[in-house]
Amino acid sequence: MCARFFLFSPDEEIMRLFQLVTFPQISPRYNIAPSQPVLAIVQNQNEYQVRHFQWGFIPGWFKNPAPGQAMINARSETASSKPAFKNAFRYRRCLIPANGFYEWKSTGNRSRQAMCVRLREEPLFAMAGLWEQWQSPDGTELDTCTVLTTAANPLLESIHPRMPVILHPEQYARWLSAESTPAPQLQKILQTYPAEEMQVYPVSSQVNKVSHDSPDCLTPIQEQKTLF
Repeated sequence: MCARFFLFSPDEEIMRLFQLVTFPQISPRYNIAPSQPVLAIVQNQNEYQVRHFQWGFIPGWFKNPAPGQAMINARSETASSKPAFKNAFRYRRCLIPANGFYEWKSTGNRSRQAMCVRLREEPLFAMAGLWEQWQSPDGTELDTCTVLTTAANPLLESIHPRMPVILHPEQYARWLSAESTPAPQLQKILQTYPAEEMQVYPVSSQVNKVSHDSPDCLTPIQEQKTLF
């Protein structure tokens, strides 16, 4: 799955990768968590555009979502047919830039080790996402998003059975296309990212705290081994 990620690339690198004409100045983020605003790329007519969404998808038809109902992840295999996501899958797809994400590995005795996952050769990449606009009973509008997930590759499956869908740059245009691309065609690009192109290493438990948002979150540590 994907419940935390980070984005610290310079603005110029983000603009170059996503072919953006304009870009708002943003601060590096090392511990982005659900319910927080995330940067996303959408297609507006013939140009890519930056948007900010609250992480935690709320379907437009929800009347008054209860705490915890916002969905931070959606299964890529079924999103095109699930009532909560099918309209967004058809019309409101987005890219969510990241330099990497965190996952937690069970180490026994109910303890978990925070792990940092990055690409070996590409410091900046994009996760496939969906977005939606929800309107509260009082008329307040809220734009929300979710990260699509797929089956984990061999490198990550011992940590968690799911991982975010990471797209290759040549797939960005098809994913963001404003045209109503048939779901089976989109499904072909929502694949598991190759294990040999990724790396994973343990990091400090400081990342467990949402309030801790600094480069220290990425510092490798020696993984703690259980004796029993």
